[in-house]
Amino acid sequence: MSIFKDRVDAGRRLAKELSKYANRPDVLILALPRGGVPVAFEVAKELNVKMDVFIVRKLGVPGNEELAMGAIASNDIRVLNEDVVRSFHVPDRVIATVAANELRELERRERLYRGDRPKPDISGATVILIDDGLATGATMRAAAAALKTKNPAKIVVAVPTAAPDTCEFFKKEVDEVICVTTPEPFYGVGAWYVDFRQTTDEEVIELLEKARALPAK
Repeated sequence: MSIFKDRVDAGRRLAKELSKYANRPDVLILALPRGGVPVAFEVAKELNVKMDVFIVRKLGVPGNEELAMGAIASNDIRVLNEDVVRSFHVPDRVIATVAANELRELERRERLYRGDRPKPDISGATVILIDDGLATGATMRAAAAALKTKNPAKIVVAVPTAAPDTCEFFKKEVDEVICVTTPEPFYGVGAWYVDFRQTTDEEVIELLEKARALPAK
């Protein structure tokens, strides 16, 4: 049984759960592209707050790329999972090579999505991280860890749907977690949307352009 018609519907439902953050100049919504952008745009529009994109690239262990030894993110942020680095004896030069490769892709997406807009100021802000859902939560985990290095006043993770265990996990990692639905069994994020077609780069760019007008005066 699907819960949301599409990401627009999911964003409007999520906005209701975040209503206490409406019209606050200290609030910044950061969307994880690409699927998180249409959800986040609806939330930003409903709450009348600033929105931007937050790009995260996982640093995979060479030969075992699915295993994250760290991540890089927008705003020149890099975090390492020291336990993984030690366990797999990954030398600094290898970390540097992997990070350089991922940085090129991150910068490509930054240029594509941001253009000449400056990066948002995160220090002291109440940041709401939004995606279209959480299965394992690996990308969101990297995003939250990366954000902590920029001294926000508060980090909120907000999604329309999540695996129950993943939603529970984030309660220990950030200041607040909003998961509108936590179906069990979970199956995957797409199972809870009628329309879960892939969000295109063009849609991301268009929505970020519209978001520049927020908050409305």
